[in-house]
Amino acid sequence: MSINLSTAAITQFDDLVKHEYQARGRLRNAVTVRNGVRGDTYRFQRMAAGTANQKATQADVTPMNVGYAVQTATLERWLAAEYTDIFDKDEVNFEEMQELAQTIAKALGRREDQLIIDAANGGTYSATPSGANQGLDIVTGAAGLTVDKLLEVNERFQDLEVADGDKHIAITAKGLRDLLTDPEVTGSDYNTVKALVSGELNTWLGMNFHVLGTRTEGGLPVVTDQRAFAWHKGAIGYAVGTIDMITKVDWVAHKTSWLTTGLLRSGAVIRENAGITRINYTT
Repeated sequence: MSINLSTAAITQFDDLVKHEYQARGRLRNAVTVRNGVRGDTYRFQRMAAGTANQKATQADVTPMNVGYAVQTATLERWLAAEYTDIFDKDEVNFEEMQELAQTIAKALGRREDQLIIDAANGGTYSATPSGANQGLDIVTGAAGLTVDKLLEVNERFQDLEVADGDKHIAITAKGLRDLLTDPEVTGSDYNTVKALVSGELNTWLGMNFHVLGTRTEGGLPVVTDQRAFAWHKGAIGYAVGTIDMITKVDWVAHKTSWLTTGLLRSGAVIRENAGITRINYTT
């Protein structure tokens, strides 16, 4: 067996994994991302709102005294590795290489999603939130994911004057099923999204929907009932280290195999809890 693998083949594999990883990531583009972070932490800055002051003739300027807050994301090390014999020859079997690339990319993509979900789940929520450090908590109410609950989320966004186009919501397949049985979501009299025809829901009430399945990483949490989260892009920060989805291919002699590894170093943190709503519904 040859233990020589060309640099071109390794580069091709690395590029393929990155392509799959970027194509399959669910939540990375739904949060604020800082790339190329050096060190073990990254400090996200949050600027409070300012208030314009009336200016009298020749009077001194009155500063807004805008407040700042810092939220720190701790970067963690993650890898997806597998022993494989697809590189047991100088000529790489491209079909098998594609399959392994997809497996590594999906594993790291799900882990990335989980970091963001776990950050949101670690926040503080209340049915009557106050200030930037509390998000709205919508109780189960012995019901599934209903239009009324989404309307409550939308009301919260509107009250906070959240920018259009940057609102996201992560739900389960059961939550999607609940919504697809409601004529207000699927009916053409209410909207132009052909939700019932396609079996999916991309946007509604200005929110981008992300449907997450059952995952070994944890997925959306269940605490008595199912939890889902709706948030503004600026409410959650995701810091990515200098190791941002890279691959290594190493020969392991005692295994007489190549060890292929995908690496990622990143962490997520809540930037402004008020911009996140926790939605509870029956499983």
